[in-house]
Formats: sequence, C-alpha cells, structure tokens
Amino acid sequence: MFTILFVFCAIGYFRYDLTKSAYPLAAPANKPPSWQYPLGTDSQGRELYAVIVAGTFLTLRIGVTAGLIGLATGTVLGFIAAYFRGWVDVVIKSLVDILLTIPGLMVLIIIASATKQAMSITLLALIIASLAWMGPTRNIRAQVLSLRERPFLQAARLSGMNSIEIIFLELMPNLLPYLAASLVGSVTGGIFASIGLEAFGLGAMREPTLGMTIYWVIYYSALLKGMWWWAMAPVSVIIIIFVGLFSIGAGLDELANPRTRRVL
Repeated sequence: MFTILFVFCAIGYFRYDLTKSAYPLAAPANKPPSWQYPLGTDSQGRELYAVIVAGTFLTLRIGVTAGLIGLATGTVLGFIAAYFRGWVDVVIKSLVDILLTIPGLMVLIIIASATKQAMSITLLALIIASLAWMGPTRNIRAQVLSLRERPFLQAARLSGMNSIEIIFLELMPNLLPYLAASLVGSVTGGIFASIGLEAFGLGAMREPTLGMTIYWVIYYSALLKGMWWWAMAPVSVIIIIFVGLFSIGAGLDELANPRTRRVL
C-alpha cells in the first residue's frame, strides 16, 4: 500500500511546484480529471494531484509528530510509575485514570477552537499530542510491571546495576517490539484525530492537508454539485494510509506478542 502511495507522491513531487499548485488560483476551477489535470481541480483553483501530494506529507507529519511525542511521554511516565512504584505510581496512575474518563474529542475541539486563529501544522500536532500520552502510559506501565519481577531483572539488581542501567539495558530492549507496534498505533491515532479536527474546520485553514481538503469538499457541497473527484482523491489516500498502517501494526504486534503469531 505504502509503495503505491510513495510512487504516486514521488511523481507528483517532481511534476508540480507544491508551493504553488497546491494552493488557490493555481489552475482553472472545477475542472474534472483530464490529461492536463489528472485528479481535476477544486473550486479554489487548486490542482488536486498537487493538493493530495502536499496533503499526504503534511498529514503524516502531524501524525508522526503527535505519535512520537505522545508515545515518548507515555513511555517515560510508564517506566517511572511501574519501576519505582510507591507514591509516584499512585499519582501517575490516578492522573491517567482521571484524564481517560474525559472525552478526548471534546477537549481537542475546545483547545483547537481556542487557538484557531494561530493554528499551524506544528500547533495542531502538539494539541493532539497533549492527549496522546495517557494510553501509552497505562500500557507501558502494565508491560513494565509484568517484566519487573522476572529472574533476569533480579539477576541484574544482584550484579550491582543501578536503576537507569536496568531500564535502558534490560527493560528497554525487551520492550522495543512492543514500543514499535505502539508507535504505529499512536501515529494512526494522531492522523485520525487531525483529520477529524480539520474536517470540522479546526485545522490550519491555508494548508492543503487531507483533513482540510475534506473540509473544503463539505464547505463547497462538492458532491451535490457532481464534483465527485474532489472527494474521491483525499478519501482514497486516507484509506490507503490507514490500511497500510494497520498492516504494519498487525505485523509488529505479531512480533511483540508471540501468542498472536499464526501457526503455519
């Protein structure tokens, strides 16, 4: 899936000047797909091929940034809570449990609405990341707790290794497959959240992301006007991205959890 998307984007990257073609008034408006405009143009005069190429990069950038920050924060807090236990564990666990009861989408909408005038790609990623750490914190904590009393960790303590050495030399290598699978899940969640917020008009209005493209499709009632190509382009790419990420996540999950591996 990602190979197809990569080739598609590579062709568009070398064919178009994305700083112009992906923005308004770059082409005649409302043109259906043709040899000159392979994916057509929208009501703002943007070439949709260029919009999709630029939007794919921007949307993945939001998802990867939010996913990395959320997972990194969750990993640090999860390790601290599970390894050191005591009051630190109680505080972190209680905070996560409380925050997870609050509807995340509602909070994201409120924050995005309050910062709409200053919204940018980076700010949107940070807003999503601000609520992307609770799930990883809980999951990493559970994983570390399951490893904490294993014989190899007890042997490491008896050998004189300090807590930092145990975490980075013993625990972390054992959790790398799980962390990789979690990263894919976090990136997927970040992309999903960004598209959802942008579809409500809460993204960076001037940027040609996939979510904002869908917003403009809705805003201009493209389907009612028969402009099917305008909606088909971003939706098709979003499906490819999610199917590709799901396939990668499923493969990494089999690696991280031997019990899910298929028996040939």
